[in-house]
Amino acid sequence: MEPTATPSKQAVQAQFSKAAAAYAKSGVHAGGADLDAMLAAAAPRGSERVLDLGSGAGHTSLFFAPHVVEVHALDLCEPMLEQGRRLATERRLPNLSWHRGDAEALPFGRDHFDLVTSRQSAHHYHDLDAVLREVARVLTPGGRFVVVDSVAPEDDARDTFLNTFEVLRDPLHVRDHRVSEWCRRLASVGLEPEPGPRFWLDMDFAPWVERSATPAAAIDALRTLVRRAPLEVREPFFPDAPACSRVRLEVALVLGRA
Repeated sequence: MEPTATPSKQAVQAQFSKAAAAYAKSGVHAGGADLDAMLAAAAPRGSERVLDLGSGAGHTSLFFAPHVVEVHALDLCEPMLEQGRRLATERRLPNLSWHRGDAEALPFGRDHFDLVTSRQSAHHYHDLDAVLREVARVLTPGGRFVVVDSVAPEDDARDTFLNTFEVLRDPLHVRDHRVSEWCRRLASVGLEPEPGPRFWLDMDFAPWVERSATPAAAIDALRTLVRRAPLEVREPFFPDAPACSRVRLEVALVLGRA
């Protein structure tokens, strides 16, 4: 089933298709303590069927594959899936399937997966509640949804600053949600929320904006935004302001139990 071709989803496909090779090589996406935390939260016994939402170049899918029976990687962008297939072949992992599809309308039946994962993709979902309803539908009773994403602070001013910055950097960014929002939304679809560990993701600013194809004028505006923001608002994210050579994002794991 082909994903619904809305303008926003067409824009996602266009941008991330062009960046697929860069994501395949990105150290930020290929590894990290959050992957180990996801595996610990999932606690696979080896017999699980896994669905990885917004799989991108497949790093999370590839990480889980040796620990489960099968992994189904789903993404809107065919070039991203092609990168994942290539990496799976290189690593001789035969238990992965690759699906072009939409997380808001999953092409799978009810109670189909023991485990659903989502890593660093949820901030692009325009209808997060629709995605979570689909996750709850395809999870088996007792199944687990393990999500890792950049999160907004509970403080209103810092939340506004971060999400304003993110949308200016990448117009396809929808929202970094607060952990409290994640818990409320999971509970609303019948998944029992359990907040997990948090991490600070430290990145170089230049490759970050390069991956998102941020125009030069927008980069100048971002630097201005950082310089003019109050210290107590910007400091958690840009400890070297006004240079803006580094950026720190808080990443959180949240578990939803079916």
